Amino acid sequence: MSSTPRPKLPTVLVVDDEVRSQEALRRTLEDDFEVFTAASAEQAQRIMESEWIQIVVCDQRMPQMSGVEFLKGVRSQWPDTLRIILSGYTDAEDIIAGVNEAGIYQYLMKPWHPEQLLLTLQTAANVHRLQQQSQRLSVDLRTAEPVLARRVEAKSERARREFGLDALIRTPDSPLNGVCALIEKIAPFDLSVLISGESGTGKEMLARAIHYCSRRADKAFVTENCGALPDQLLEAELFGYKRGAFTGAYEDRSGRFQQADGGTLFLDEIGDTSPAFQVKLLRVLQEGEFRPLGATRPHSVDVRVVAATHHDIEADVRAGSFREDLYYRLATVPLHVPALRERAMDIPLLAACLLDASQKALGKSVEGFTTEALACLAAYPWPGNVRELQNEILRMLALCETPRVGAELLAPRILRTPAFDQQPDDLLDLIAVDGGLKERLEALEARVLRETLIRHRWNKSRAASELGLSRVGLRHKLLRYGLERG
Repeated sequence: MSSTPRPKLPTVLVVDDEVRSQEALRRTLEDDFEVFTAASAEQAQRIMESEWIQIVVCDQRMPQMSGVEFLKGVRSQWPDTLRIILSGYTDAEDIIAGVNEAGIYQYLMKPWHPEQLLLTLQTAANVHRLQQQSQRLSVDLRTAEPVLARRVEAKSERARREFGLDALIRTPDSPLNGVCALIEKIAPFDLSVLISGESGTGKEMLARAIHYCSRRADKAFVTENCGALPDQLLEAELFGYKRGAFTGAYEDRSGRFQQADGGTLFLDEIGDTSPAFQVKLLRVLQEGEFRPLGATRPHSVDVRVVAATHHDIEADVRAGSFREDLYYRLATVPLHVPALRERAMDIPLLAACLLDASQKALGKSVEGFTTEALACLAAYPWPGNVRELQNEILRMLALCETPRVGAELLAPRILRTPAFDQQPDDLLDLIAVDGGLKERLEALEARVLRETLIRHRWNKSRAASELGLSRVGLRHKLLRYGLERG
């Protein structure tokens, strides 16, 4: 019987003269990409000529030529290849020059974070795939206007379904329902919204839902992460610039405000902006117009602004690190997204949806979770919220070799969290904070027993062997603590 072939991974070329840096990048990327490495621009050129490279990640400082110089050549010969620069230097003019001269897709600072790097390259691979699809479908643009109109309407309707309130996974008693009810009321009106909540709770999804429930749904939804850029570069990104406005500005470029004209602009991590930039942003929001860098006349725009932050923004206002007038301008309607630990009832449904998405992403099929696995997922507090849950499910699915994804595949930190809703009352008494040493040791013993049994799929012989117990001794302890499967 032939096995299903593994989907071809996107290709990435890492160009760095330091072998250690090459290896670190390879280890981070090799599970999701086919990685090629080069220690010089000359070696990278040869690889580009012999392999179909979708993404190039290049160090800026190299002996023979800079990363920008090399990527200028890549842009000329292979314009479809997405180009990414790694640099430990934060000179805004160098960054802007790189974006203009080499058409840099992303400028990443050293030291890079593995998860952020991986997410950036996964997004780049998806952008490259969509670009290729767009080119293949360009012939369809010759189709008659009525057919195109129907296609646009169908895509708009699909976007409203996929990004609207119905796409937010929740149960009838979820605390997220109150947030969704408020969104349904305020979305049709052009009111600015400030979304607060911990990282990974889905603030951007709520912002998209606001957009697709509004009268602006057929216009652009544009995003900008305000915490990832220095002031000068953020100003250029939001407001745009004219040719010659600064060193490296070789052509006019529209900013996010202009791109979102008629639609919605989502400003993520607004709480990380500097007081100096907050003044410039406040003026744009008050006047409804902005001036690109180097321009002599302001541009008027019609944009609805939705902002988000993981900060306690009101505390920042009181501390003086965030302007009070800007806060009131942004927070006409404040929304708070509950953390995943406050939505334990949503976790089974959310986990099932994430598992479906993970199966499509990995090309692997399973029947679902075991009851025990769902109980453990629901008991864990998820400090990383939905993003952490998504990553854990991806890992579990990749490791799964049975029809159902079992609790034994969970990371140890999750297994060690007791599933309180599955435990008898006497065990709850054992782990009371004010218990004595004997009670606390018994609580720890019960937790170790449970975690070991789950890892061994409740095979008592293997668990007893690992713990140094006889099978009879293990059975007595299970009866004592009321531990049983499921």
